[in-house]
Amino acid sequence: MLAPHLLLNAYSQGIFPMAVAPDGEIAWFSPDPRAVIPLDHRFHIPHGLRRVLKKGRFTITFDRDFETVMRECAARREGTWISEEIIQSYCLLHRLGFAHSVETRLHDKLVGGLYGVHIGGAFFGESMFHRVTDASKVALVSLVERLRHQKFVLLDTQWQTSHLAQFGTEEIPRREYLRRLRPAISLPCLF
Repeated sequence: MLAPHLLLNAYSQGIFPMAVAPDGEIAWFSPDPRAVIPLDHRFHIPHGLRRVLKKGRFTITFDRDFETVMRECAARREGTWISEEIIQSYCLLHRLGFAHSVETRLHDKLVGGLYGVHIGGAFFGESMFHRVTDASKVALVSLVERLRHQKFVLLDTQWQTSHLAQFGTEEIPRREYLRRLRPAISLPCLF
């Protein structure tokens, strides 16, 4: 298992782990450029998703099924980087209050969600999944709302994807990311 202090120290320096081999070998990454979702007015909710949110079809919970969310994220990816060691390590971070999940429910059944790590005013998004259309997107919007309410200043998504691009994700040079990271992690934000 990866020790909590090792993980928190790595995140504080802009580094995160992934299992990269079938045997679960861990490698460490610090992408350049780095993808972040702006927590200000630049965060974009696509028009179709606004309609979904208005209908109120989904219920959102936080930290109710952390391990299940992680396992669903791992199961939905071919050749997943979320090994058993990663799951156990992040579950410990969750018990210590540094890792969190956002769960999307339909009729109280888990149908989507995401998880990540939080240090100070920075949230490091790790992975998301959905079983129902738009469920992971609804989780992301709920995460952004919570982070804004709690005065977070950085939402790190690691890499840009087409899924995240629709929300206004920006790619910034690693140097700029680290410049933003240092003051963000020193803020006294609660998830």
